[in-house]
Amino acid sequence: MPKREKEVEVGGKGSLVEDDVAEPVGKKSKKGGGKAKEKEPEAPAIYEDPPEKLTSASGRKYNLKISSWNVDGLRAWVKKNGLDWVRQEDPDILCLQETKCALKALPADIKDMPEYPHKYWACSEEKEGYSGVAMLCKNKPINVTYGIGIEEHDQEGRIITAEFDMYYLVAAYVPNSGRGLIRLDYRQKWDVDLRAYLKALDEKKPLILCGDLNVAHQEIDLKNPKGNKKSAGFTPQEREGFSTLLADGYIDSFRHIYPDVPYAYTFWTYMMNSRAKNVGWRLDYFVLSKALQDKLCDNKIRSKVIGSDHCPITLYMAM
Repeated sequence: MPKREKEVEVGGKGSLVEDDVAEPVGKKSKKGGGKAKEKEPEAPAIYEDPPEKLTSASGRKYNLKISSWNVDGLRAWVKKNGLDWVRQEDPDILCLQETKCALKALPADIKDMPEYPHKYWACSEEKEGYSGVAMLCKNKPINVTYGIGIEEHDQEGRIITAEFDMYYLVAAYVPNSGRGLIRLDYRQKWDVDLRAYLKALDEKKPLILCGDLNVAHQEIDLKNPKGNKKSAGFTPQEREGFSTLLADGYIDSFRHIYPDVPYAYTFWTYMMNSRAKNVGWRLDYFVLSKALQDKLCDNKIRSKVIGSDHCPITLYMAM
């Protein structure tokens, strides 16, 4: 798991169980006492992001591009040249999670970024350097709100909602259930309350929910499902919570387009060379109201982009 502590209070990704990545050790031969031939290690199954689909199923070209990235610390991410990728990707809207940065400590390089004149930040009120989300927009939203209207949930800076002409955009950093699942009960309550919040928005206009949702929904969404059934992010309760969300009238845009594509992960622990071996989890999503389904063009996983223990994802929509 990460060598440095990540969000100690909620356990970070520390409870995740990964595949055994140790190299095989040669054994003595029964006959000659010599060394048996060592088994060649299997080549990692690396995900290749397919070419962009820039038109919807109805043939309309995309006119909205949204990127989302858990940066695992905004200041460190900026120093790792994260903004170079942003300028190259050039999304209309950029959503960031786990910024872990108070407003007074925002790096000037991103605070003054001219490409995105409309910037919105949500930070933890009680724990500086904890949680936090951001939204950077080229065009000004109609309205922006913070949290979901429940004090218990809104102190950690986990939700920004922007209203646009045709949709709401909800940028989220969902709580992790923690080491030993110490926060699983809270996480289940969060899931229920978030669904109610989204339903109220969806009754007004369709929505896009994006960010680190801290759940691998199906077995295909992580490398080692059998070893992680009691791990934060893959418990039956968390997976069922996500299933219930989709049943309320939403689609997981990546799985809608690529239902059977394996090895598509967005998070890798820093330890045991997990990223190079592609021992990962898909924790980052664009979830859409079904009313937006015909406007969906593509959901890309930029798995080769470095700068965090997560990679960015990008959504193309023909609005």
